[in-house]
Amino acid sequence: MRPTRLAALLAGALALTAACTNSPAPRPAASTTEAEPSPEPSTPVAVRKLTSAELQSQWWTWAASTVKARNPVLDQDGRLCAQGQKDGIWFLAGTTGGTVQRSCTVPVGTPVAFPLVNLFGQASDCIEFMDAAKGSATLDGSPLTPEKLDATPIRMYAVDGNPFTSEASANTWSCGLWVRLDPLTPGTHELTIRGESGSFSTGVDYHLDVTKPTPTGAT
Repeated sequence: MRPTRLAALLAGALALTAACTNSPAPRPAASTTEAEPSPEPSTPVAVRKLTSAELQSQWWTWAASTVKARNPVLDQDGRLCAQGQKDGIWFLAGTTGGTVQRSCTVPVGTPVAFPLVNLFGQASDCIEFMDAAKGSATLDGSPLTPEKLDATPIRMYAVDGNPFTSEASANTWSCGLWVRLDPLTPGTHELTIRGESGSFSTGVDYHLDVTKPTPTGAT
């Protein structure tokens, strides 16, 4: 993690101090129908219409919804990629520092969202963090354009034993560089994520396998 008073992590760049603010609770992601290989036309609209607060609240709640031993942000090879995922959006994460390679299966027809580098903490922390934040991402060799989400009040929820916060819920501020993707075409894709702020840097080389989920009970 970043060796300053800011504890940053890419796609999980974290400050472990939370400022108390009043903000609305995050709304759940819109559900996605996965009966057909082709995505529903409304699916990508849902992720792109999320406000900064909604997107970041949902991502941080996802990141803090799993205990340390099974947390996808701490995952070294992608085997924990599906932990805590909900219908509607497939979240990806970076690391708490350094670069790893992960293989991840993504349900067909599901939009993808991830930060290049991000933070939660006080509003003043976000200002300092975003002044130095930069990053890049490529999908199958083509560059993706990140969006800058400055300090935004959010509410996040967490489970006991998660690696990021000791509180069950918190009103705090969040910020970062983000990418939102429409559902990827079925098949394999190579996604490269890099992010940094100050002395902190992190990244992930993702091998994504976009496929129709196996029905429960199938062999």
